[in-house]
Amino acid sequence: MKFLYILLFISLTTNGQTIIGKWETFDDKTKEKKAVIEINKTDNTYSAKIVTSYTAEKNALCKACKGIKKDKPIIGLHIIENIKKDGNEFNGGTILDPENGKTYKCYLQLVSNNKLKVRGFLGVALFGRTQYWIRKE
Repeated sequence: MKFLYILLFISLTTNGQTIIGKWETFDDKTKEKKAVIEINKTDNTYSAKIVTSYTAEKNALCKACKGIKKDKPIIGLHIIENIKKDGNEFNGGTILDPENGKTYKCYLQLVSNNKLKVRGFLGVALFGRTQYWIRKE
């Protein structure tokens, strides 16, 4: 009977986890904090914007960005767009790297309640880069 309660508890706590919230990002090489990203949900679509930057100047603009994001402030810049939940993953959208202005396909996966796997890639997920973001709040 205890085993059933444990399984029930695990399923309830796992299903209640969400990617919505604030996440800290880190430099791949130095492991220094880079930014705080806030993920939100509108209808069935997730997006994320930069709310704090530890590396950019206060009024820094996205000089490398293209299109409507060119020369927009880094703070408030939407870097993840059009992500949808698909089983245990969130995919189908894009992620912008404001350092080089390039946009990549993206998927997110909640590793634990406080750790988010973020994968940006070109073409297929095999060719890309993975970061792990840590929940801020």
